[in-house]
Amino acid sequence: MSPIHDLLRRLLTTHLLTCCLLVAIAPVTLAQDQDGSVSENIVIAETATEEPTDSTEVSDAEAQAAAAAAIAQKLANPVASLISVPIQINYDDKYGLNEKGSVWRTNVQPVIPISLNDDWNMISRTIVPIVKQSDVPIPGLSESGVGDIVQSVFFSPKKPTNSGLIWGIGPVINIPTSTKETLGPEAWAAGPTGLVLKQSGPWTYGALANHLWSFAKEDKTEINASFVQPFVSYITPKKLTYYLNTESTYNWDTKDWSVPINVGANQLMKVGNQIMQVGGGLRYWAESNEMGPNGWGVRLNIIFVFPT
Repeated sequence: MSPIHDLLRRLLTTHLLTCCLLVAIAPVTLAQDQDGSVSENIVIAETATEEPTDSTEVSDAEAQAAAAAAIAQKLANPVASLISVPIQINYDDKYGLNEKGSVWRTNVQPVIPISLNDDWNMISRTIVPIVKQSDVPIPGLSESGVGDIVQSVFFSPKKPTNSGLIWGIGPVINIPTSTKETLGPEAWAAGPTGLVLKQSGPWTYGALANHLWSFAKEDKTEINASFVQPFVSYITPKKLTYYLNTESTYNWDTKDWSVPINVGANQLMKVGNQIMQVGGGLRYWAESNEMGPNGWGVRLNIIFVFPT
């Protein structure tokens, strides 16, 4: 790897560690501002035994409910104008020819929207993987560290189309930040990304896709892969969001599909002053390459929300 690539990797890794430290400390600090407070639902408080007599209380409850509904709907939209830091913890096993390997993969995925003008937003979506793997890729080999960062930028209209479609397009780049060879391809790659979705009442459905080609000749690994993620979600009146999606990747060089199917639920809530969405679910590997994974996996979600 060239000195420039190595410098970029070191800088990105330093920023990653700083981001993770801030994400870990922020909720604790915010929670300490309220003595003894645990978590409370940001959505409508349960009806009291006595109906409120003050119209202001009713108005406040309605305003909180409307704000919660708006946040839940924005979290279901990958290109919404909402700052958030999702942390996604995945566990999968049955890796390797003997199916004895396992991988913990924690994806830190900050989403930062930027208003360009009255009509357009630019949305930065970053995926920073922190990996701990055992007996992968061969028995007896266990490593942990940071994988390659995937950075996407979407340019999206602020208003849906006349038919209600929300869309965004832009570039995606794979940055070789892996701290060890087995944790990522360690290759520069880039390509287009885009998504389209529609929100109708409590329903959100659509698809996200991208394609990556490697472009640096000195890289050891070549990337030529397509990613497709169709998704659907439903938000209940209590702001519990049920989701179903696949995160399918096709490797054009090896002609292999990787198709995990994810199903789960996330609850919008408040801890101290911090709004967040917490939940999880299961994933089933409908298809993977000969090295796995196979069978069932688990996913946990923690999303820190920062309304503007």
